[in-house]
Amino acid sequence: MTHEVNDQAGGPLDVRVVVAGIRAEAKDEFLFEEVPWDRFPEGVTVRQCMERLLAGEAVRPSLARLIGLCADDMRAAVALTVPFLIRIGTDPKGRHRAEALAVTAEAARMRHQGVCTRADMLRFRGDDEWFFEVTGYLQNWSVQAARDAIAADGDLLLPLLDDPDPEVRIAAAYALAAASAREESILRAFRARLLAEHDPVVRAGLPMAIAQLALAHQDARTVEWMRFCWSDASRPPEVRVSAALGWMCLTDLAVPDELRAVLDEFATDEMARLMAPLPWMRAAEDTSTDGLRRCLRTMLHPGTCDSPYSADAEDRWDDPWS
Repeated sequence: MTHEVNDQAGGPLDVRVVVAGIRAEAKDEFLFEEVPWDRFPEGVTVRQCMERLLAGEAVRPSLARLIGLCADDMRAAVALTVPFLIRIGTDPKGRHRAEALAVTAEAARMRHQGVCTRADMLRFRGDDEWFFEVTGYLQNWSVQAARDAIAADGDLLLPLLDDPDPEVRIAAAYALAAASAREESILRAFRARLLAEHDPVVRAGLPMAIAQLALAHQDARTVEWMRFCWSDASRPPEVRVSAALGWMCLTDLAVPDELRAVLDEFATDEMARLMAPLPWMRAAEDTSTDGLRRCLRTMLHPGTCDSPYSADAEDRWDDPWS
């Protein structure tokens, strides 16, 4: 298998190469005929979804189909859509901009990003580990192709951090957090937006976006910035809670009592409901526990079983953060 994959690297079946080779004019004018969809699993279906999107027909089902392919670990052909979905998401007249950007962001993340341990919740896997989609295609290539496409169109996405629609701002931040390059300019934009942001849900999402991008690019300075954020009493509670999560994901240092005190005070049921719409929290939730509660249980008590049916379940229901 290793030999077969290496033989295809850089060739016509390497989706990274194909996405990078889409002409700027083809992206801007939605020239789907220039994209070799049929080289990749479900490519014909994906092209049909994109044609319906462009025509304004069955928009929600088409977007749902693309998200479903990502959820089912079949994102190679979806990676081909990223440059086009970005342009749909940046169209001020579009009616489904946030949803299009959400597909862009999901194509750039492996399914295992939903885990909520300190080590893995925000981590992008490197080339030293191979993961295969259910079709047998190398998932690393699909994700890298999408991340590269986001970085290449960063100039289109960055202005969306100031979009009037808070859902678009969240989706843009989620997508930009996956960019494979240009991290310095994106981090600056995230921090500037955080200072200006008035919506508490968006404010809660921005530290998560900052942490994920910083982790991917090994930006050590962000660890101290996160600590400053969660320890700063002048910051809004949702920013402090989100920064606390980000700090725990960026370092393996022992959790200080000061951070635990911040979470004890502000990581309430109300805060969990406020943060629930964030894509990072939706990825972490399960059928019995919201994302924030599950993250804190896993990060602060890593030995605790995640199953509600474990022997200590009754005790844990009495202490929702345990």
